[in-house]
Amino acid sequence: MDLTPGQLDTLFQALGDPTRRAILERLARGPAKVTELAAPFDMALPSFLGHVRRLETAGLVESAK
Repeated sequence: MDLTPGQLDTLFQALGDPTRRAILERLARGPAKVTELAAPFDMALPSFLGHVRRLETAGLVESAK
């Protein structure tokens, strides 16, 4: 995998947060709805969606409506 320095920065920033790492750990077991992913976290859904967007931007997850 060839990544530019900017892409590496985005990837490491996404992985640098424990909430986002926990999301990835859960998704390693299979697909899940956002509400299911958000359930263990004490935060508003818009804040949680910000974490999901960071993971999407880094290319670590994909979402579908």
